Amino acid sequence: MISLWMRNLVYWLVLIIVTPLFFCLLLLAAPLPRRRRHVLGVSWAMTLLWMLEHVIGLKYKVVGGENIPAEPGVIAAKHQSGWETLALQKIFPAQVYVAKRELTWIPLFGWGLVLMNPIIINRADRANANQRLLEQGLERKRHGFWITVFPEGTRTRPGVPGKYKLGAARMAKQFDMPMVPVAHNAGEFWPRNAFLKHPGEITVVVGPAIYPAEGAGPEAMMSEAEAWIEAQQRLIGGVGPFAHPDEKRSRLAPPAAA
Repeated sequence: MISLWMRNLVYWLVLIIVTPLFFCLLLLAAPLPRRRRHVLGVSWAMTLLWMLEHVIGLKYKVVGGENIPAEPGVIAAKHQSGWETLALQKIFPAQVYVAKRELTWIPLFGWGLVLMNPIIINRADRANANQRLLEQGLERKRHGFWITVFPEGTRTRPGVPGKYKLGAARMAKQFDMPMVPVAHNAGEFWPRNAFLKHPGEITVVVGPAIYPAEGAGPEAMMSEAEAWIEAQQRLIGGVGPFAHPDEKRSRLAPPAAA
């Protein structure tokens, strides 16, 4: 059997080879309409997702796919690893990400990211960050894109909730778009900043869309999304090699007697 290290080396080798190729194709496609060149970036993500599934053995299942609305919305997803940045592009229709400015500085990847029409924010400029978020988000909606936001702002360890920010709910409210909460346990197989990705099955749960309501502010929308996401995290957590110890123990504990 091929070792985990060898399979991961193959994955990284493919990543190193295909990333410059797709970047060159994106450069050539820069004059094309947004939606047409967007396909190239998604193809890069699908290539890596295929490698993860067929080389690493990291598969996934989606629960609640019927909750995805027909119209574009705001995806408010848990953020634990790099996996979800790839997989959400397959699970949902064409989308753009809210990304921190520093990601655009990464050679090739960052430059290609810019060509994928992300909503770029400067977290150091808090005074103008929200306004730019809303301006860019409205422009992306006009082009028919979904908008993906990680409300916690950064990757969090499994079993450790982060602080949920209001950007996703503000956009949903401002643009009259549904907000779709997404939970998953990818961090239990692909930890933050880890070289090794581990085989297993990730569970992704798509929740019912939260629609802007008369008289309800973004705080109420995000509070509802956070409560749903964290409840789902407790249900699906504890299965991977990097699961939180408490969630592992909870899953392994025998059921309480009636």
